[in-house]
Amino acid sequence: MTKILMTSVRDDEQSAIDDFAKAHHIDIMVTTKECHPGTLPDLTDIDGLVIQQTSKIGGDAAFYHQLKDAGLKQIATRTAGYDMIEVDLAKKAGLAVTNVPAYSPRSVAEMALMQIFRLLRQTLAFDQRIANQDFRWAGLQSKEIHSVTVGIIGAGRIGGTLAKLLHALGAKVLAHDVQQREDLQGIVTYVSKAQLLRESDVISLHVDLNPTSVGLLTAKDFAQMKPESYLVNASRGPVINTDDLIVALENGPIAAVALDTVEGESAVFNHDLSTTGVPDSRIAKLLAMPNVLITPHVAFFTNIAVKNMVDIALQDTLTILTNQTSEHEI
Repeated sequence: MTKILMTSVRDDEQSAIDDFAKAHHIDIMVTTKECHPGTLPDLTDIDGLVIQQTSKIGGDAAFYHQLKDAGLKQIATRTAGYDMIEVDLAKKAGLAVTNVPAYSPRSVAEMALMQIFRLLRQTLAFDQRIANQDFRWAGLQSKEIHSVTVGIIGAGRIGGTLAKLLHALGAKVLAHDVQQREDLQGIVTYVSKAQLLRESDVISLHVDLNPTSVGLLTAKDFAQMKPESYLVNASRGPVINTDDLIVALENGPIAAVALDTVEGESAVFNHDLSTTGVPDSRIAKLLAMPNVLITPHVAFFTNIAVKNMVDIALQDTLTILTNQTSEHEI
C-alpha cells in the first residue's frame, strides 16, 4: 500500500486527510513537526512527502540526495508559496516539486476585501476607543467603497478575484501586473506601478514571492503614495520592507495597514506567545502601533481552502508516484 508522510499537520486538516486516504486506499502518516533535516522520521517505507511551512527546510545537496536515495520521487507543498524548499537542490537530486497554486482564490480575496472595509470604516480605531470606554466618533469619518480607488498589485487568481468583488461594489480598480488578463477587461484599468501608487486610496498586494517581488515596496514607493492612504498585504511578508513600512506608518503617507503576513512571521504566527512575548522586535513594534491591523497569516484558512490544499497536494503526489506529470510541478 502506498504510504505518504505529511508534516506540519493541523487538527483541522485531519478530516480531509482521512477522507482522501479512504477514497484512494493509501496510508497517510502525519506529524505536527515541520520538515527539516533533523525532524524527519525513518523514510524507508515512505513513498511520498507532503509539507506545509513558511520556514526554510534548510537542507543541503546531500540532504536532498538522501531523500532520493530513500526512495522518494517528489516533495509536495500544500501551499501556493514554495520558497521554503531549496527547489534547485531538490530538482538536481531528481525530486519533483509541486505546489497548490489555486487552493481557493476567493478565501484570500474575501479576507483582503474585509480588511479593506475595516480600514475604510475605521473599525480598528473605533475598537481601540471603545476598549477604553471612549464612544466618541470625532475624527473617524469613514469612506464608502464606491467612492475610492483601489490598486491591486498582482492581478492573478487572487488579485483578479478581489478585483471582481470590488468592481461589483462600485469601486474604481487599478491593477499592475506583468500579464494583463482578458477576463478583467472593463473591471480593472492596468497602469504602471508608479501611477497605481499615486492614485490609489487603498493598495492591496497579491504577488508571488520570488526574487523580483522581494522588497517590492520600500521607502521610495511609500513616498509616492497618496496622503492618508491604506495598505493591505495578504501575499507574503518579504514583499514589503518592514523597517521602511514602520517609518511610513509613523510619519506618513500611510494612514493604516492591514497585514496578514509579515517578515519574520515563522517564529510568531500560529504560536502561543502569551507568556513569553513576541521575539521579533519589528513585529512587536507593529503590534504596538495604533494604525496596524495584524492577522496571523490566516487569509487562506477556510473550510474550502483547507480541503483543497490537502486534496490537491496529495493528488499531485499520487500522480508523480505513478510516473505521470503533475500540472503543478515547479
